Amino acid sequence: MPSSPKINRGPSAGPENRRALIAAAREVFESEGLSAPLSAVARKAGVGQGSLYRHFPDRTALAVAVFDENLTQLEEFVDRPDSTIYDLLDRVIDQAVVSTALIDLIWAHSHDERVTHLGERLRGLIEREVSRARSAGDIGTHVTVDDVLLAVSMLAGVLARSDAAERRAAGSRAMTLFSLAFAPR
Repeated sequence: MPSSPKINRGPSAGPENRRALIAAAREVFESEGLSAPLSAVARKAGVGQGSLYRHFPDRTALAVAVFDENLTQLEEFVDRPDSTIYDLLDRVIDQAVVSTALIDLIWAHSHDERVTHLGERLRGLIEREVSRARSAGDIGTHVTVDDVLLAVSMLAGVLARSDAAERRAAGSRAMTLFSLAFAPR
Protein backbone atom coordinates (compact mmCIF):
# COMPACT_ATOMS: atom_id res chain seq x y z
CA MET A 1 0.00 0.00 0.00
CA PRO A 2 1.59 3.30 -1.06
CA SER A 3 2.06 5.90 1.63
CA SER A 4 0.04 9.03 1.23
CA PRO A 5 2.04 12.20 0.56
CA LYS A 6 2.46 14.69 3.36
CA ILE A 7 0.13 17.63 3.25
CA ASN A 8 2.02 20.87 2.73
CA ARG A 9 0.75 23.28 5.40
CA GLY A 10 2.78 26.13 3.96
CA PRO A 11 4.41 28.89 5.99
CA SER A 12 2.20 28.25 9.04
CA ALA A 13 4.15 25.05 9.71
CA GLY A 14 7.48 26.90 9.80
CA PRO A 15 7.85 27.51 13.55
CA GLU A 16 6.68 23.99 14.42
CA ASN A 17 9.06 22.48 11.86
CA ARG A 18 11.94 24.54 13.22
CA ARG A 19 11.31 23.35 16.78
CA ALA A 20 11.04 19.75 15.57
CA LEU A 21 14.31 20.06 13.65
CA ILE A 22 16.18 21.44 16.67
CA ALA A 23 14.86 18.66 18.91
CA ALA A 24 15.71 16.05 16.28
CA ALA A 25 19.23 17.46 15.85
CA ARG A 26 19.88 17.04 19.57
CA GLU A 27 18.83 13.41 19.47
CA VAL A 28 20.48 12.47 16.18
CA PHE A 29 23.83 14.11 16.92
CA GLU A 30 23.86 12.74 20.47
CA SER A 31 23.36 9.17 19.27
CA GLU A 32 25.15 9.22 15.90
CA GLY A 33 27.74 11.98 16.28
CA LEU A 34 28.45 14.95 14.08
CA SER A 35 28.87 12.83 10.96
CA ALA A 36 25.20 11.84 11.07
CA PRO A 37 23.52 12.76 7.80
CA LEU A 38 21.28 15.81 7.91
CA SER A 39 18.65 13.66 6.20
CA ALA A 40 18.45 11.70 9.48
CA VAL A 41 17.63 14.95 11.29
CA ALA A 42 14.89 15.80 8.79
CA ARG A 43 13.48 12.27 8.99
CA LYS A 44 13.48 12.29 12.81
CA ALA A 45 11.72 15.69 12.77
CA GLY A 46 9.13 14.40 10.32
CA VAL A 47 9.90 17.03 7.69
CA GLY A 48 11.45 16.99 4.26
CA GLN A 49 15.04 17.94 3.57
CA GLY A 50 13.84 21.07 1.81
CA SER A 51 12.28 22.26 5.04
CA LEU A 52 15.49 21.51 6.94
CA TYR A 53 17.60 23.51 4.49
CA ARG A 54 15.14 26.41 4.46
CA HIS A 55 15.59 26.75 8.22
CA PHE A 56 19.22 25.63 8.49
CA PRO A 57 21.37 25.89 5.37
CA ASP A 58 24.25 23.97 6.99
CA ARG A 59 25.33 22.11 10.13
CA THR A 60 26.68 25.27 11.75
CA ALA A 61 23.31 27.00 11.48
CA LEU A 62 21.65 23.98 13.05
CA ALA A 63 24.21 23.81 15.87
CA VAL A 64 23.79 27.53 16.56
CA ALA A 65 20.02 27.05 16.83
CA VAL A 66 20.50 24.23 19.35
CA PHE A 67 22.86 26.36 21.45
CA ASP A 68 20.62 29.42 21.20
CA GLU A 69 17.82 27.32 22.67
CA ASN A 70 20.18 25.96 25.36
CA LEU A 71 21.19 29.51 26.29
CA THR A 72 17.56 30.62 26.44
CA GLN A 73 16.93 27.85 28.96
CA LEU A 74 19.97 28.92 30.99
CA GLU A 75 18.89 32.57 30.90
CA GLU A 76 15.44 31.61 32.16
CA PHE A 77 17.12 29.67 34.97
CA VAL A 78 19.37 32.60 35.92
CA ASP A 79 16.28 34.84 36.03
CA ARG A 80 15.04 32.80 38.99
CA PRO A 81 16.00 34.46 42.29
CA ASP A 82 17.00 31.13 43.85
CA SER A 83 19.46 30.09 41.11
CA THR A 84 23.07 29.58 42.13
CA ILE A 85 26.29 29.46 40.18
CA TYR A 86 26.67 25.78 41.00
CA ASP A 87 23.14 25.03 39.78
CA LEU A 88 23.98 26.92 36.59
CA LEU A 89 27.14 24.84 36.13
CA ASP A 90 25.10 21.66 36.71
CA ARG A 91 22.75 22.74 33.92
CA VAL A 92 25.68 23.52 31.64
CA ILE A 93 27.00 20.01 32.31
CA ASP A 94 23.58 18.50 31.54
CA GLN A 95 23.47 20.37 28.23
CA ALA A 96 27.07 19.59 27.32
CA VAL A 97 26.68 15.87 27.99
CA VAL A 98 24.07 15.59 25.22
CA SER A 99 25.64 18.17 22.88
CA THR A 100 29.24 17.00 22.65
CA ALA A 101 29.26 16.60 18.85
CA LEU A 102 27.81 20.06 18.43
CA ILE A 103 30.35 21.57 20.85
CA ASP A 104 33.16 20.53 18.52
CA LEU A 105 31.35 22.05 15.56
CA ILE A 106 30.80 25.34 17.37
CA TRP A 107 34.44 25.50 18.46
CA ALA A 108 35.60 24.79 14.91
CA HIS A 109 33.54 27.80 13.75
CA SER A 110 34.08 30.07 16.76
CA HIS A 111 34.92 33.07 14.54
CA ASP A 112 31.87 32.61 12.32
CA GLU A 113 29.59 35.63 12.79
CA ARG A 114 26.66 33.26 13.35
CA VAL A 115 28.49 31.75 16.34
CA THR A 116 30.06 34.73 18.13
CA HIS A 117 26.84 35.86 19.81
CA LEU A 118 26.69 32.54 21.70
CA GLY A 119 29.78 33.49 23.69
CA GLU A 120 28.35 36.93 24.40
CA ARG A 121 25.12 35.45 25.71
CA LEU A 122 27.00 32.94 27.86
CA ARG A 123 29.20 35.70 29.28
CA GLY A 124 26.13 37.78 30.14
CA LEU A 125 24.42 35.07 32.11
CA ILE A 126 27.63 34.09 33.89
CA GLU A 127 28.22 37.76 34.82
CA ARG A 128 24.80 37.86 36.45
CA GLU A 129 25.33 34.62 38.35
CA VAL A 130 28.88 35.51 39.49
CA SER A 131 27.64 38.84 40.82
CA ARG A 132 24.83 37.13 42.71
CA ALA A 133 27.17 34.43 44.06
CA ARG A 134 29.67 37.01 45.31
CA SER A 135 26.92 38.96 47.07
CA ALA A 136 25.66 35.79 48.73
CA GLY A 137 29.18 34.75 49.76
CA ASP A 138 28.93 31.54 47.72
CA ILE A 139 32.16 32.22 45.84
CA GLY A 140 35.29 34.14 46.68
CA THR A 141 36.01 37.64 45.49
CA HIS A 142 39.02 36.20 43.61
CA VAL A 143 36.67 34.44 41.14
CA THR A 144 36.14 36.37 37.92
CA VAL A 145 33.68 35.90 35.08
CA ASP A 146 36.64 34.86 32.92
CA ASP A 147 37.51 32.15 35.47
CA VAL A 148 34.02 30.70 35.21
CA LEU A 149 34.05 30.96 31.40
CA LEU A 150 37.37 29.14 31.35
CA ALA A 151 35.96 26.44 33.63
CA VAL A 152 32.96 26.01 31.33
CA SER A 153 35.20 25.83 28.25
CA MET A 154 37.51 23.30 29.87
CA LEU A 155 34.55 21.25 31.02
CA ALA A 156 32.93 21.27 27.58
CA GLY A 157 36.20 20.12 26.02
CA VAL A 158 36.63 17.28 28.50
CA LEU A 159 33.03 16.13 28.09
CA ALA A 160 33.26 16.29 24.29
CA ARG A 161 36.26 13.97 24.38
CA SER A 162 34.98 11.55 27.02
CA ASP A 163 33.20 8.31 26.33
CA ALA A 164 29.45 8.75 26.66
CA ALA A 165 29.34 6.43 29.68
CA GLU A 166 31.97 8.53 31.50
CA ARG A 167 30.58 12.02 30.88
CA ARG A 168 28.38 12.33 33.96
CA ALA A 169 31.20 11.16 36.24
CA ALA A 170 33.62 13.60 34.61
CA GLY A 171 31.07 16.39 35.13
CA SER A 172 30.76 15.49 38.81
CA ARG A 173 34.53 15.53 39.29
CA ALA A 174 34.71 18.91 37.56
CA MET A 175 32.03 20.32 39.87
CA THR A 176 34.06 19.20 42.89
CA LEU A 177 37.10 21.00 41.50
CA PHE A 178 35.07 24.12 40.70
CA SER A 179 33.58 24.30 44.18
CA LEU A 180 37.05 24.04 45.73
CA ALA A 181 38.55 26.63 43.38
CA PHE A 182 35.66 29.06 43.65
CA ALA A 183 35.16 28.83 47.42
CA PRO A 184 35.62 31.97 49.51
CA ARG A 185 39.13 32.23 50.94
